[in-house]
Amino acid sequence: MSSAQSSHPPLAAAAAGAAPRAGLLPLVALAIGFVMAMLDVTVVNVGLSNISASLDAPLSTLVWIVDGYTLTFAAMLMVGGALADRFGGRRLYLLGLLLFVVASALCGAAPNGGFLVAARLLQGLGAAFFMPSSLSLLSHVYEDDRVRARMLGVWSATVSVAAAVGPLLGGVLIHSLGWRSVFLINVPVGIVGLWMARRLIPQVPRHERALNLYSHVAGVVMLAALSFVLIQGPVYGWGSARIVAGAALTLLAAAALVRHELRGVAPLLPRALFATPQFAAANGIGFLINFAVYGNFFYLALFLQQGRGADALHTGLQLVPMMVVIFFGNLMSGRMSAHWGPRVPLLLGLSVGALFTALSTTLRPETPYWMLALICAAANLGVSTAIPAMTAVVMQVAGRAHANSAAAALNANRQIGALVGVAVMGAVLHTVDGWGLRNPLAFGMMALAYLIALWLVWRFVGVVGKQMAARRT
Repeated sequence: MSSAQSSHPPLAAAAAGAAPRAGLLPLVALAIGFVMAMLDVTVVNVGLSNISASLDAPLSTLVWIVDGYTLTFAAMLMVGGALADRFGGRRLYLLGLLLFVVASALCGAAPNGGFLVAARLLQGLGAAFFMPSSLSLLSHVYEDDRVRARMLGVWSATVSVAAAVGPLLGGVLIHSLGWRSVFLINVPVGIVGLWMARRLIPQVPRHERALNLYSHVAGVVMLAALSFVLIQGPVYGWGSARIVAGAALTLLAAAALVRHELRGVAPLLPRALFATPQFAAANGIGFLINFAVYGNFFYLALFLQQGRGADALHTGLQLVPMMVVIFFGNLMSGRMSAHWGPRVPLLLGLSVGALFTALSTTLRPETPYWMLALICAAANLGVSTAIPAMTAVVMQVAGRAHANSAAAALNANRQIGALVGVAVMGAVLHTVDGWGLRNPLAFGMMALAYLIALWLVWRFVGVVGKQMAARRT
C-alpha cells in the first residue's frame, strides 16, 4: 500500500473503490489543474495591451507570450504521456501541477517581456505533464463505463465553461487588480488542487516501457517547427527563407519520426492502439473539432471587435450566451453516451455543428446581435455534445494499459488542431479584405472540418457504440 493510501485510508478507498461510490471530489481535484490550463490558453489575450505598456514589450513578444504556452503544451504532451506510463500517472500529475504553479508565480513577477515568455514556456511544460494524467486517473477512479461517461460529461463541461469565460474573467481581473493577477490567481488555486489530489487520487499501476528518446525528440522538433511555420508564416511571409526552412525541418522531423516508429522496438505510441481504426479516427475527429472550435473563438472575437465595433469588455459579454451552452452540451453528451454509446452524440453533435456553422457564412457586420448569438450558440451546443463522446471513444479503445499514452495523443492532436485553426483564420484575416468575403471563407472552412469529422464518425466509430451496448446487456 502506498504512503498516500495508508495516511488517508477512507479517502483513498473511496477514490479507488467502485465507481458509484467514488463521488464528485476526485473529479473536482482533477478538474482544477485542467481548468487552469485551459484558462491560460485564452485569458492572457485580454491583458496584452496592459502587458505591452507595463513591460514595454513589442508586438513580436506579445505573440510569443500567447503562443509560447500552446507551443510547449502541444510539443511536450506526448512526452508527458510516456513519463506518466513510466513513473505513474498520479506522481506526474502532481509534479506537473507543481511546475505550473511555480511558473504562474514567475509569470506574475516577470520584470520584462523575455522573462514572461520563458515563464509561459514553463507553464506549457507543466500543463503537458499533468493534462494526460488527469484523463487516465479519471478512468481509474471511475471504473464503470456508464459512470465514467457521465463524469466525463461533467468534467468536460467544467473545462469548456472555464475556457469560454476566460476572456471575460481576464477582463474583470485586469480591471480590478492588474494584468499580473491573471497569472497569480493560479497560485492559491493550484495549491488547493495539489492538496486535494494528494488526498483523493490513488496511486495507479505503472507500465514499464523504455523512453524512446529519439522519437520524443523528433516529435518535439516536428511540432515546434510546425508551430513556428503556422504562427510566423503571416509575419515573415510564407515564401520567406525562415518559413521555408521551418517547413523543411517539419517534414524532415516527421519523416524521421515515422521511420523510427515503424522500425523501433519501443514506439512513441503502443502499436496496440492502432489495432482498430477507432483510435486513429477519434484523434482525427479531435484535430478537426479543435481546428474549427478554436479557429471560431479567435475569428469571432475579432469579428465582434473589428467588424461590429465592440470593445474588449462588451466582446466578452456578447460571447457569454454563445459559450455558456457548451456546459449544457457536455452534460447532455455524458447522459447520451451512458445510454446509447458515444456514436449517437458524435453524429448528432457534429451534424448540428456543421449545419449552424454553415449558416454562419451569412453573418455580416450589420446582422442583428440576437441572430448572430442564436446561430453561434446552436453550433457550439452541437459541437460540445460531441467532444466528451470523442474522448470516451479514445479512452475505451485504449483501455487501462494504454490510457496515459492515448490521452496524451488525443490532447496533442487537439492542440495541433487549435494551432492550425487559429493560424488559418489569421491567414484569412490577413489576406482577404472585407467581412463579406471573409465570413463565407472562414466559417465555410470550419463547417467543412465538422463534415469531415462527421464522416469519420459514420465510417469508423460504430463498433465502439455496439461494444458498449453489449456490455450493458
